Amino acid sequence: MAIRNINLIHKESLSFQEKVALYITKGVGSMYCAYIFAAIAFIGLPDAISAGKTEIITWVTQTFLQLVLLSIIMVGQNVLVKRSELRAEADFELDIKNEKDIEQIKNSLNEIKDILNKVK
Repeated sequence: MAIRNINLIHKESLSFQEKVALYITKGVGSMYCAYIFAAIAFIGLPDAISAGKTEIITWVTQTFLQLVLLSIIMVGQNVLVKRSELRAEADFELDIKNEKDIEQIKNSLNEIKDILNKVK
């Protein structure tokens, strides 16, 4: 059985909709997007401050945390996924090397077997 690069196979099998979703997810899951969301959230802060304590709490929990932390959490997830992809890629390269080594050992053993058969 031939060794296959699953990351490459998966990437090639994505549909158009999946590629669009991935593109959007990568955009939202960036620190640049987190900064933009933070700037947007801060636009509403003066109104929340003037409205009182309850509105400040609402602004922090519903606006700032949800909007900004969404992107930051996605960035963290992307970092973890990238690490997993790199590990999978390294495992794939190791499997290819091991397969080549096994094939070389197999060929050497076949040569030794042929020599032994000639000696008999």
